[in-house]
Amino acid sequence: MIIGGLFCNTIRSFLLSPLFYEGILLAMINHSSMHIGAKNRPSFTHSLRFAKAACFGLMAVVMSGCSSLPVDERSDARDPFEDTNRSVFAFNMAADTYVLEPVADGYRTIAPNAVQKAVSNHVDWVGLPSTAVNSTLQGKFKNATLAVLHFAINGLTLGLVDLTADDEQPKTEDFGQTLAAANVPEGAYIEVPLLGGHTTRSLTGRAVDFVLNPLSVLNAGEVGQTVQSAQLPVAAVSVRATDFEAINEVKYNSLDPYARARSVYYQKRKGLLEDRLPGEISEGENDDAFNSFFEE
Repeated sequence: MIIGGLFCNTIRSFLLSPLFYEGILLAMINHSSMHIGAKNRPSFTHSLRFAKAACFGLMAVVMSGCSSLPVDERSDARDPFEDTNRSVFAFNMAADTYVLEPVADGYRTIAPNAVQKAVSNHVDWVGLPSTAVNSTLQGKFKNATLAVLHFAINGLTLGLVDLTADDEQPKTEDFGQTLAAANVPEGAYIEVPLLGGHTTRSLTGRAVDFVLNPLSVLNAGEVGQTVQSAQLPVAAVSVRATDFEAINEVKYNSLDPYARARSVYYQKRKGLLEDRLPGEISEGENDDAFNSFFEE
């Protein structure tokens, strides 16, 4: 038991070390550079997705195998790994403070409104295949049809221009919602490096949704690979810039930012599941914007 505990603490310390994430980034860069000039070289996005999947899996194994806090010591009964989650949350906030926040601030200051709108439209368009598939799995055929039509029409501009702005909009559906519809338990709360809070159910759903990116499914060539490689960082900056003040309000003016972010996450997910989980939901505009940043 003592050896197991020491091993668990050592692994968790490794996962929370900045050197771990620096190593991942260097490995991805080296992986991409080794294939420069190759006809079928993996894109940087493929490497990034592999690294994320590895992080998700490794964290899930370590956290599930390690001892959790007793129920009476948790600030929320659904958060058995609170100590580790708080450490990861601190890392995420540091990454936001030193990287994403200043980049987003510069983007919203310098980029014309038309450019920001086009980027936001593209981010929404990329999520439509996932909405179509998950709506179908949940029996929401009207919503699935709307998602397919919007994706096809706006695909003429790669989603940069919303050609269906005046039409009925599809409601976003993800695989986490599909799992909830199938009565899969939500599991424990887990703070994921760079992606924020998730339940184990929603994290599983998000991993499935990753593969539904339209540029992954279609053979879009070199241009498509370039666009796909830029999607993740561009989407993060776009969402952060859109909700800049609201996110900062929650981030800097909360007595316990971690507890508030966790509460907001559960409110947000409950709102997405409102057609399956009865009851009214009350959440502030700032809280909703803060959580939408991590949902992208």
